[in-house]
Amino acid sequence: MDFDTIKFDGQMIPFISLNTAVVGSGCAGFNAALKLYDAGQKDIAVFTEGINMGTSRNTGSDKQTYYKLSVEGKEPDSVYDMARTYFEGGSMHGDIALVEAAMSPRSYFHLVEIGVPFPHNKYGEYAGYKTDHDPKKRATSAGPLTSRYMTEKLEVQIRNRDIRVFDRFQIVKILTEGTGEATRAFGMLALDLNNKSELVLISCTNIIFATGGPAGIYESSVYPTSQNGSQGIAFLAGCKGVNLTESQYGIASVKFRWNLSGTYQQVLPRYVSFDKDGNDEKEFLVEYFSSPGKMLDAVFLKGYQWPFDPRKVSDEGSSLVDLLVYNEVHIKGRRVFLDFMKNPLSDAENKGLDFNLLGKEAYDYLDKSHALNGLPIDRLRIMNPQAIELYSNNGIELSSEYLEIDVCAQHNNGGLLGDIWYESNIKHFFPVGEANGVFGVYRPGGSALNSTQVGSTRAALYIAANYTEEPLEKDDFLNLFSDDISIARAVIVKLLDKSENNTKIDILDERIKERMTKYASHIRSRADIKKAIDNCLKDIRKFNDVRITDRYDLDKVFRVYNNLITQFVYLNAINDYLEAGGVSRGSYIIVEDDFFENGFDDIKRLKFVSGEDKLSDRVCEIELILEDE
Repeated sequence: MDFDTIKFDGQMIPFISLNTAVVGSGCAGFNAALKLYDAGQKDIAVFTEGINMGTSRNTGSDKQTYYKLSVEGKEPDSVYDMARTYFEGGSMHGDIALVEAAMSPRSYFHLVEIGVPFPHNKYGEYAGYKTDHDPKKRATSAGPLTSRYMTEKLEVQIRNRDIRVFDRFQIVKILTEGTGEATRAFGMLALDLNNKSELVLISCTNIIFATGGPAGIYESSVYPTSQNGSQGIAFLAGCKGVNLTESQYGIASVKFRWNLSGTYQQVLPRYVSFDKDGNDEKEFLVEYFSSPGKMLDAVFLKGYQWPFDPRKVSDEGSSLVDLLVYNEVHIKGRRVFLDFMKNPLSDAENKGLDFNLLGKEAYDYLDKSHALNGLPIDRLRIMNPQAIELYSNNGIELSSEYLEIDVCAQHNNGGLLGDIWYESNIKHFFPVGEANGVFGVYRPGGSALNSTQVGSTRAALYIAANYTEEPLEKDDFLNLFSDDISIARAVIVKLLDKSENNTKIDILDERIKERMTKYASHIRSRADIKKAIDNCLKDIRKFNDVRITDRYDLDKVFRVYNNLITQFVYLNAINDYLEAGGVSRGSYIIVEDDFFENGFDDIKRLKFVSGEDKLSDRVCEIELILEDE
């Protein structure tokens, strides 16, 4: 790795050159760097906006799952069977499904060896359990913070090898040359956030892009606030997107962002709503179910069936709960909370819950858990005391306060295009982890964590074997990309021009997030997607009006622009799917065009587009083509 400067328009700009730049410091990025190093390619570095930021280190769930080939017990499993499970989820390439399955044991046991505390029995079997969309017992967990443990243990390995980490470096442009299939990446432009957001030039033979999912485009989100995503700059560089229509959404807390799956639902909390002033408390779910028992069963099943699924709306299924929460918050303008301090359907005296109202599955589960008694908080204390402690550690006491919730974006099954070595249509550019659009419509729970390790390993092995040439030297780099450098510098100068008082970046950021959550999350309509595209395009065209008053806000401007481009591409992918006759599937429903104005008071009048999914054997690819102005 070389450090130098380039004199450009009379100013000296830092210049870094190396074989491979890994962008992102989660479990995908760290594993990529580690595997590169161990494969013999040591001319590498990690670039990150913040080493303690991102989804891997800052998220989890009731029992955060890692999906792998089954390696215990007598039930048979095979790589082919696991690949078939992936493939049958719909809209997924079979060869990539095979890679994800074949590499899962290697990836899993590497994590075991470096100290991630996955459970095993006294015989050395690493026990598994069934997760969603899983016909076998392939799932395992190291607890609610599995991905954090993975990241921390991988970071130790990075530090032990003295792999350089450039902390607080924000990548703002991917530098490419060539057209069509001959397009390849040669480097990046970055802002050094440690040094007044000064521009830095990076010349590299390869880029491994491990920047996570598109968290910054949503208002209602369970992605950690430290996660933003960087798909926009990849689209601008010519990288194709795949299956951008397919994301997962579910009920989560909003003050402290966390999935409310598992025991948070199985202990049967009350769902209550208030008006905006905190008055008019009501237990609203019961109004929409045919009986109290049906309501309780739906809440219980949310523990198993956390992601919203249109197949689980009819017949008073668990996903009806998500729609009712959305209706209260986004149509009626109320605030919704979980209450663990009282039993559902209780009167002012908070009498005990009549457990005989429950169906057999819920009753038997609570009975075996010795939790057919007390209040929701008592049942939670019996079944999962760590769940209470988690919120307490984040300033929320479930034993004495309500927990505000919403239906939130959680994971993008799609992302940037990659082949079986996770190389995109741009040569030498490798999206891995959630940034890569590995999955289709449905995926087994925990498969995302497996993919972080599989994709990063494959990319590293391919680079170490095939892409070992030196990066561009200073003169060649400058000859190719002087225009890009000039434009970036001019943009920064214009942003800091205080002579005009135009669009405020915070207002635009809020508008982007509100638009995506309202029109393009788990409830979508054809007319409103088109409207959202038009409004998004207007914001893009007016972006030149943005001004900031402080250089330290430069990172925010580039981040919001990235989100704006990301949203535009995602909305167009959704529109293409709808135009092709797409039906409700995955984690979203397609509703009639007046839904967002009227909502529903009677669930029987809720209509959404259903039927055979004739596109499940296809993969949706999309490319952003820039017009010359």
